[in-house]
Amino acid sequence: KCKSLITVTIPNSVVCIGESSFELCESITSLTIPNSVTSIGGQAFFGCSSLSSLILPEGLSTIEWLTFGYCKSLHSIVIPNSVSYIGGNAFSWSGIQSIIIPNSVTFINHQAFCLCSSLVSITIPNSVTKIGEMAFAFCPMLRKINYQGEQEEWQQITKAEDWDYK
Repeated sequence: KCKSLITVTIPNSVVCIGESSFELCESITSLTIPNSVTSIGGQAFFGCSSLSSLILPEGLSTIEWLTFGYCKSLHSIVIPNSVSYIGGNAFSWSGIQSIIIPNSVTFINHQAFCLCSSLVSITIPNSVTKIGEMAFAFCPMLRKINYQGEQEEWQQITKAEDWDYK
């Protein structure tokens, strides 16, 4: 695992970042991912604890399991409108403070934002049809969940019994 790598610029010729590609590269602070990238594998940036600046490309379709897990310095991120799925533990243990889920997302998988101790607010669009178990569990600062639909729509979302377990 690359301990001294600080900045990463991925060339436009890359369309996929494989699983665990930058796992535990603890010194990375900045990452530029070109719009050519449509797929990022699970754990691709897991444990990049210094990563604080990241722009996800338009055209990215999913955020896989543990992609940004343990990215403690990642306080904000913009999820592009092309993403339809947020995988299990995708942002768990990250430093995310606030998140706006785009209208393209239909499924927030189990523990997607679990143990995000700095997470204060989340906005969920009415496009979401399923929220997995413990998706927002153990987020002690989470005070506001803003749902962008009607009460009836919220009630129709398939939510695991412990989706917001405290």
